[in-house]
Amino acid sequence: MSKKPASANSIVYSVDSGRAMQRLTIKLRLRDKHSAELNRQARAVNFVWNYCNETSGNAWRRDRRWLSGFDLGRLTAGSSKELDLHAHTIKNVCQQFSRSRDKAKRASIRWRGRRSLGWVPFNTGHVSFDGDALKFRGHCYHPMHLNPRLKAGMKIGASSFNADSKGRWYINLTIEVECANRAESTHVGVDLGLKDLATLSNGKKIEMPRLFRSSEEMLATAQRAGKSKRSRAIHRKIANRRKDFLHKASTALAKEYGLIVIGDVSPSKLAQTRMAKSVLDAGWSDFKRMLSYKAIMHGGGTIEVSERLTTQTCSECGSLPPSRPKGIAGLGIRGWECSECGAVHDRDVNAAKNILRVGLDTLAVGAST
Repeated sequence: MSKKPASANSIVYSVDSGRAMQRLTIKLRLRDKHSAELNRQARAVNFVWNYCNETSGNAWRRDRRWLSGFDLGRLTAGSSKELDLHAHTIKNVCQQFSRSRDKAKRASIRWRGRRSLGWVPFNTGHVSFDGDALKFRGHCYHPMHLNPRLKAGMKIGASSFNADSKGRWYINLTIEVECANRAESTHVGVDLGLKDLATLSNGKKIEMPRLFRSSEEMLATAQRAGKSKRSRAIHRKIANRRKDFLHKASTALAKEYGLIVIGDVSPSKLAQTRMAKSVLDAGWSDFKRMLSYKAIMHGGGTIEVSERLTTQTCSECGSLPPSRPKGIAGLGIRGWECSECGAVHDRDVNAAKNILRVGLDTLAVGAST
């Protein structure tokens, strides 16, 4: 079970300069020569996790109570030297186990073994960067590629080392970067879709690359042949290509528009329908997350609004005409004419225009109260 860094992308303000700062988590791949040391630490982390799991289960069976993260931290105190782990790493493992167990609502949860992805958490200030290498507990870790946002001597927040399914190690670094100032304020509404990733209120469309669909046959062949390593490699390549595409698309939007209004479509709910494969292939959640922090970085912002009836409402006259596409039966209707004002609509562009209108109305109401 791989643990993600606790930090999300958020905005903070510098007291000294008064400038807005964006808190980001960047991910860097480490050179393979560091794998042996990190694998050793990961095994020690697994030992602490499994100790917490066993101790928590025994406490429940004996006393009918769950041990808190604080209780587990006291029980593991002093083990840092024996395990050759940072004391705060052990504390973080105890806290994360407590949160995972409480979420699962069970005294004992899944154990961490050889098949678990490597994970070594650390606290704020425990990793430093000297311009060439990252230092943690006296060891120097060299990334394969440096991120231009990472500067020597900058403060690095709490995060973790993580391994992927192929045994490659990465480090997640929480840093703060200064937000840009934007003089102009251009607005755009965004309607997410499956045929096109996004349709903008100005009529532009971002085409969906369908990365999983294009590799589906090759993946099925590898799975039928029982080639698990090949299957994992294909999945990893699909994920990397999707992430690269979403980063480029979200960056382009954030640079061009000051305010991005996006519909509140729920990927998790649609992933439980027959459209699950296409929804997951689209990567809506990652796209919305990337837009949220990149817009702030470039001096803009995003707002998520209800997209209820945005497809059926005429963006010209604001009515719900009888000629509108309705329900599931109307999903195949990609263009329609308003019977009230005669406007001809592209279904997705019309929805994006209504999403933008709802967003601007919401901001106007908020400003007046």
